[in-house]
Amino acid sequence: MNKVELLAPAGDLERLKFAFLYGADAVYIGGKEYSLRANAKNFTLEEIQEGVEYAHKLHKKVYVTVNIVFHNEDLKGLKEYLKKLAKIKVDAIIVSDLVVIDIIQKEKINLEVHLSTQASTLNASSAKFYLKQNVKRLVLAREASREDIIDIKEKTQADLEVFIHGAMCTSFSGKCVLSNCFTNRDANRGGCAQICRWIFAIEKGTKPFSIMPKDLNMVKYIEDMINIGVNSFKIEGRMRSIYYVSTILYVYRQIIDKIMNNTLTAAYVRYYQDILNRCANRESTPQFYDKLPTNKEQYFLDREEKSNQDFIGLVLDYDAKTKLATIEQRNYFKVGDELELFGPNKEPIPIKVHKIFDENMEEIEVARHPQMLVKLEVDGDVCQNDIVRLKVFDISSYL
Repeated sequence: MNKVELLAPAGDLERLKFAFLYGADAVYIGGKEYSLRANAKNFTLEEIQEGVEYAHKLHKKVYVTVNIVFHNEDLKGLKEYLKKLAKIKVDAIIVSDLVVIDIIQKEKINLEVHLSTQASTLNASSAKFYLKQNVKRLVLAREASREDIIDIKEKTQADLEVFIHGAMCTSFSGKCVLSNCFTNRDANRGGCAQICRWIFAIEKGTKPFSIMPKDLNMVKYIEDMINIGVNSFKIEGRMRSIYYVSTILYVYRQIIDKIMNNTLTAAYVRYYQDILNRCANRESTPQFYDKLPTNKEQYFLDREEKSNQDFIGLVLDYDAKTKLATIEQRNYFKVGDELELFGPNKEPIPIKVHKIFDENMEEIEVARHPQMLVKLEVDGDVCQNDIVRLKVFDISSYL
């Protein structure tokens, strides 16, 4: 099998570093301008440079989104911005508007171009057109079916990037104007108000409903897509937390590696599926890959979306002699709870909480204050930036 890229979102430098730590081969980020996630923290040019230097030391890559739909007023400063990205040596930019490609060609700017999912590419003819414009990679529309991907790959042999996990858009990729109509915030210039997440009622007293699609989850089709020839697997979520990004990356890294060494079993697939579904708090499906979505792939009726508190804390330090891990707490836990620790390249380590110590080594019964420092006894291979969560699923019960 050919090696595939695992591509992660990064909303800031902290998440960029966690993405690489937890298995990403590359990240995609947005600058302060020209990016479709205006509400994310995003990167200054200085932070982009720091991120690129950090990635390149690890022999990994950084792609920068320049993927808004440009109106005339948006073009101000674009040429200079692109030249600065080239000087920083970003590995590629992700674009949807031909004007960006035109500027790069006319100004001879040394930037690799990837076509954004916002261009809604679903057929080989469109793919061939963009490849003639010197686009090096096609990020296919999230609505691409298995047959679409096969046809494009066979007819173009293009470098293909496909979304495998995260939120879906109610509209076609890059075509939604609901936010513009309801809030006057332009979804295709980074201002999406996520109207599809709202709950509606036709009239007073009727059952509320949503037009929101369920999340995308491609766990059971990863091996199939590798065999088809997909080059890069993309995870959605530049505004997601380090816990979300780390968990999703950890799972897909494990899946890809197990496929490559022929050790992925149906039991592991079920286990990973449950972890992913709980992490996102929303149901998920393969969406368009295996069939056209139906009402079962949508939240047409009212839904319950409870935020879980599984993220217990982040390991800051570990004393191998005392077996005490110093943890920055994120959610409430107490003596008697069953937790587990997970981190890069390791199986989860179970933790039965017998004692909790505060930073003064005084014993406490409950950790209830976010970001307080506590110490727990953990027996195993523990490293800085490992993550502690509630133990909900036990792999042994799946085997």
